Amino acid sequence: MTLPKYAYFEGKIVPYSEAKVGVMNHTLNYGTGAFAGVRAYWNSDREQLYVFRPIDHFKRFLQSGRLLQAKLDYTPEDLRDITLELIRTEGLHEDCYIRPLIYNADEIIGVKLHDLHAKITIFTIPFTRYIEHDEGAHVTISSWRRIDDNAIPARGKITGAYINSAYVKTTAVLSGFDEALVLSNDGHISEGSAMNVFMVRDGILITPPPTENILEGITRRTIMALAREEFGLEVIERRIDRTELYICDEFFMTGTAAAVTAVTRVDHQDIGDGAMGPITKRLRDLYDDLVRGKLEAYKDWNEPVYVA
Repeated sequence: MTLPKYAYFEGKIVPYSEAKVGVMNHTLNYGTGAFAGVRAYWNSDREQLYVFRPIDHFKRFLQSGRLLQAKLDYTPEDLRDITLELIRTEGLHEDCYIRPLIYNADEIIGVKLHDLHAKITIFTIPFTRYIEHDEGAHVTISSWRRIDDNAIPARGKITGAYINSAYVKTTAVLSGFDEALVLSNDGHISEGSAMNVFMVRDGILITPPPTENILEGITRRTIMALAREEFGLEVIERRIDRTELYICDEFFMTGTAAAVTAVTRVDHQDIGDGAMGPITKRLRDLYDDLVRGKLEAYKDWNEPVYVA
């Protein structure tokens, strides 16, 4: 993976090599940080790079900071503007991934959230696909359970919480799968290692509700809106039983990194006819047009990086 040339650090854009923290850093030692994942997509016809829904991403990012009691003097608009300047400085003219991070600058020993000094850093890198077989992923049901909101806030992207996702992902990949689905503590489908999930049964789109310890995904919200507004689909938020996966018509995962990833096999059983389903394909194609600024009705979701 290519390293960035620049980063936003200590209130300004600096060479990436200067964006450093010490090994005693509190967030490094205790996982007391929060992050976001934001994507920007290149439109070759317009020669323009569009950041997708940056204000929504940065609202959730700052909410994650609130869960950590982080005191920050930034607005979502501030972070959007910094991000646009950073991408221009980086000089990217291709699909890319943007990583904002809230971290505590303190170099101390002691587990706590109060009386710490939170700061923000941002970097961006070229980025294409997250899951190699995103047109027909083979997933498994993980033996690891999804963290519960009463243990670690599931609706925040808390750095330390992602050890749960790391166990889920690594166990699946080393067992020969592309991804894994995680069950909640009461045995219902929660999400993937780092993405939301959708099931199609009898033409109805079904996804777990936020109370199933899912991240309240921006891409999830986008797909729900597209399904309703563009295709007239009924969308239901409800619990999903494990065995429903084996009899559903289609299944897919969504996320900033994963975009819309079709799932065609769970454990060793095909979903539907074992190929990407028609609803999944329509949503996947429309989403790709959307994030590249091709849908006029949703132009407010796309922030152009370069001034015409």
